Amino acid sequence: MRALTSLLLAGIARAAIPNAMLRGMHSLPKLSVPERSLTSMNGTALPPITTVYHFDQLIDHNNAGLGTFQQRYWMNWEFYEPGGPIILMTPGEGNADGYEAYTTNDTINGLIAQQQNGAAIIIEHRFFGYSNPYDNLTSQSLALLTIQQAIDDLVYFATTADLPMPGGDAVKPGQAPWILIGGSYSGALTSWTMVNKPGIFWAGYASSGVVEAITDYYDYFTPIRDYMPQNCSSDVEAVISYLDDMYAAGDTTGIQTLKEAFGLGDIVHLEDFATALQYNLFDWQSLQPDVGPGAMFFEFCDALEVKNGVNAGLEGWGLDNAIYSWGNFWNTTYYNHVCENEDAETCLGTYNTSQSYWTNVTVNNANRSWFWMVCNQVGWYQVGPPECEPAIVSRILQPVYEQRQCVNMFPDAFAYPPQPTTAETNGMYAGWDVDIPHLFFANGLRDPWREATVSADGLNKPNTTSRPIYEGDGFHCTDLVVQNGIVDATVAAVQEAGLMFMKAWLAEWKPSA
Repeated sequence: MRALTSLLLAGIARAAIPNAMLRGMHSLPKLSVPERSLTSMNGTALPPITTVYHFDQLIDHNNAGLGTFQQRYWMNWEFYEPGGPIILMTPGEGNADGYEAYTTNDTINGLIAQQQNGAAIIIEHRFFGYSNPYDNLTSQSLALLTIQQAIDDLVYFATTADLPMPGGDAVKPGQAPWILIGGSYSGALTSWTMVNKPGIFWAGYASSGVVEAITDYYDYFTPIRDYMPQNCSSDVEAVISYLDDMYAAGDTTGIQTLKEAFGLGDIVHLEDFATALQYNLFDWQSLQPDVGPGAMFFEFCDALEVKNGVNAGLEGWGLDNAIYSWGNFWNTTYYNHVCENEDAETCLGTYNTSQSYWTNVTVNNANRSWFWMVCNQVGWYQVGPPECEPAIVSRILQPVYEQRQCVNMFPDAFAYPPQPTTAETNGMYAGWDVDIPHLFFANGLRDPWREATVSADGLNKPNTTSRPIYEGDGFHCTDLVVQNGIVDATVAAVQEAGLMFMKAWLAEWKPSA
């Protein structure tokens, strides 16, 4: 990543976002756009990869009479030769500006394009960035933001788009092989699309693909607890247990004292304070193999575990020091990092529904659009674990805490906290049961989203030559970035396997049109 100087990672602190779920939302790493001119294989100068193209996408795939909207996409055909594949990716739940490098060989997309003489495309997801069927994000407009509409967008683009490269009007599925790539939510969308619309995409590559929708997703924190420094997890567990015990005993005085130790005494509702303690753990999602001690997550653990130049043992320093050190880290460093000049209740509270955070319906508001999908179809609420498991997150936090905020955000759609239709989602799109040929899954042991992927503990899904599952020591979507394979040999092995399978599968393709 140091070679890619402006690599911005998912999970960075998002100031003044009161909903913790959105701080740990799925996102792909961003890469800087390479500062080089592009030429085709025959030496022709190509447009910059930042060039924006537009596609007339159907507003509603169930009602073509509603017309179309302009869906943005970016394309790079520097490696393309006739007969090569078209490699399509949506970055998913965010503005697609800044993801142009995913059309280059700084990423697995570009490596496949280079190896197979293909062209690479990034397409913006509906209702994110500036690809909007309507000019607002009201509940009425967002009714057309569904998994199925997103799948149909990808299929309609592949089957009808005339691409801007020479010969781009004759490379539709059947005329050329198409490969669908995604990471995190868009990795799940890759799997769901190939399940729901088989035969359009010849092959797929899903990195950290969260294929299983889960309402009570406490396992987000399991890889964090397992792989963070053990002394740090011990002390975090001690503080969380102390908070939960006081809650069970109704010790409001003790809870207020604890809040004040963190400089968060003004937070009105206990659940919001418990959520604030999650924030340090969400910084784990920004880690990648070459991130060192200067990362915010490691600064947090160092603050807890290094005392007078001495590191604590595996059991940590104990409760009293943990409260003091963790609280001091919030007071001296982390509060400003998260809240800047806002007071604690404004920054971290979730009960004042008049805040613009809840009421802003203007476009290019990824938090609102993603919240809609979470509330309706996928859940993934990052909450406390059951009593039988160690807790680095308070058990005070349960799905209803997040579901209440769905009502905050969309009072016109929800009169009471909704249950996301996770069972229906998994039934329609196969979830963990996916068994589609030519679909490559790449996962990371340290990924907090691992337990929603096909590499989840206890799933024991077999690795087959038609539907391979490879796992390295990486974090979230680590394998998508070439630099991470240079740093970590286990990630390189995943990338090499992906390239090997793509080569083998593409060798089997024959035109049908």
